[in-house]
Amino acid sequence: MPKTHKIVLLAYEGFELLDLTGPSTVFSEANLVLGREAYELVVASPEGGMVRSWSGLALDSVALNSKRCRNPDSILVSGALQEGLAIILSCALTRRWLGKWAPLAERYGSVCSGAFMLAACGLLDGKEVATHWSVCDRLEKFYPSLKVNADALYVNDGRVWTSAGVSSGIDMSLGIVEQDYGAEIAARIARLLVLYSRRPGYQSQFSDVLLAQSQADAPFRQLIAWMQANLSEKLDVETLASQAAMSERTFTRKFTRATGQSPARFVESLRLEAARDLMASNLSLKSIADSVGLLPASRFNRVFMRRYGVAPSAFRHMQHQ
Repeated sequence: MPKTHKIVLLAYEGFELLDLTGPSTVFSEANLVLGREAYELVVASPEGGMVRSWSGLALDSVALNSKRCRNPDSILVSGALQEGLAIILSCALTRRWLGKWAPLAERYGSVCSGAFMLAACGLLDGKEVATHWSVCDRLEKFYPSLKVNADALYVNDGRVWTSAGVSSGIDMSLGIVEQDYGAEIAARIARLLVLYSRRPGYQSQFSDVLLAQSQADAPFRQLIAWMQANLSEKLDVETLASQAAMSERTFTRKFTRATGQSPARFVESLRLEAARDLMASNLSLKSIADSVGLLPASRFNRVFMRRYGVAPSAFRHMQHQ
C-alpha cells in the first residue's frame, strides 16, 4: 500500500475558518474517492485544544510540539485578519516549528494571509507567491525578495504552494491532489463538492462576471446567469433584449450602464473566461471553442489573442509546463 501523506493544517486564534476547512474537505474527499487514507489530516495550533476562528466557530487541535505534528509531509498555514495574524506572527513556538519542519517537508504553503507567516520565517524567499488581493501590496512591501502574483488564484513554485485565500484554498488543494493522483481524481472530488467549475491557478482573482453581477440589478443578474448557461447559443442583442423583456435600444443602454460593458463585449468576456477555465481540462481546443460559442477555430484564435495576447494553444502549453 502507498504510504499515507500527513498534512498538518495550522490554526490559531482568529484564523479564517474556510482557509482550513476548505482544504481539509478536499483531502478528506480524496480519501473517499481513493478508498483509503491517502491523506492524514492533523489540525494543529501552538498550544493545542479548542481554537476559535474569527467567525466565532472553534475547532479542536493538537499542540504543535506533540508527536502527531512531527515529520509532516505537507504543511498548510491558514490566514487571518490583521489581529489574528499579529498574534501568530509573534509566536516564537510556531516560528521554531515551521523553521524546523517546513524545509524537511515534501511541500508547504499557505492560504490567504498565511503567506505572511511563512515569509516571516524566511520560507518564501525568492519564490513567486499568491495571497489575498487586499494584502498583496503589503506583503510585497514587507518582503521585497518575494515575487507577489496579485492576479493568480494560487501559485505553485517548487515545493511551495500559496493561494489567494478563502475559497481559492479549495482550488489550490484540488491542484495538489491532481499533482499527487491525477486530473481525473481531482475532477471527481470537484463533482462531489458540487463546484461550478475547477479554477486553474492562473485564473484572476477578479472576474468580469462577478464584478458585473455585483454591480447589476435585476433583471440583469438573472440574465447574466442565463447567459453563462447558454454560451454556445446565439447571444446577440436581439436575443438578450427579448430574454430581458426590453426593446433592443433600451436593453443596450441599460445593460451598458449596469455592467460597464456593451452587450457584445460582455458576451465575449463571458465566453473567454469560460474558455480559459476549460484550458485545464482534457478537452480539445475545438471542443472548448464549441462549448463557449466561439466557433469557428479562426474566430476563437482571433478573439483569444486580442484579449490575452497569445494563441489558445500557446496559452495552454504555458500553463501545463
